[in-house]
Amino acid sequence: MILHIRKVLSARQLDEFTQRLAAAEWADGRATAGSGSARVKTNEQVCESCLVGRALGQTILAELERNPLFLSAALPRHVYPPLFNRYGVGMSFGSHIDNAMRQIPGTSYRIRTDLSATLFLSDPGSYEGGELVMEEGDARPTIKLPAGDMVLYTADTRHRVTSVTSGVRVAAFFWVQSLVRDNAARNVLFDLDSAVRELGAIAPDAPALLRLTSAYHSLIRRWAEP
Repeated sequence: MILHIRKVLSARQLDEFTQRLAAAEWADGRATAGSGSARVKTNEQVCESCLVGRALGQTILAELERNPLFLSAALPRHVYPPLFNRYGVGMSFGSHIDNAMRQIPGTSYRIRTDLSATLFLSDPGSYEGGELVMEEGDARPTIKLPAGDMVLYTADTRHRVTSVTSGVRVAAFFWVQSLVRDNAARNVLFDLDSAVRELGAIAPDAPALLRLTSAYHSLIRRWAEP
């Protein structure tokens, strides 16, 4: 799955994020990378304990809680508190796969990373390079989204961020533990839910709509983890 979710943040929220992140404390991004990823990672991150990052992260989580496309695709059980990174000229993140488990900062609790997300915060015209490249077999989808848009993808996808050649790329990123662990099962549920929504919009009284809805919830009961 590689899913583009549009307008997670509004223009007003993006202005606030830009102002507050400009004054935030930034540190070496390798602090949150595994040993393998740290060797190919050159960027900056807002420190995980910073109040600015925590507050802005809560804004993102609140928006996602009422985003129907995210909820349908991710079926989130737990969402890792969003982090923020910044790539200046010459910075990049080489080919890597995200860690399968992440410990929630300040706690002993760990989540399984079923899905990864990148929420773009910089206008794509304000920087060159900095594309998020997915390495799926022979395909190489390249992603550079408008500010406020997000890409959601399976966390075992090998990916990289190309070198920034001008300007600055700022983004939020985080991981999701889904109620449904299996990627294939989760994709089936997403397709089925999308079909239910589409049919409901054009034929809300169709008998088939109730049958599809029943099938969806039966599969949720079968596949969701408590």
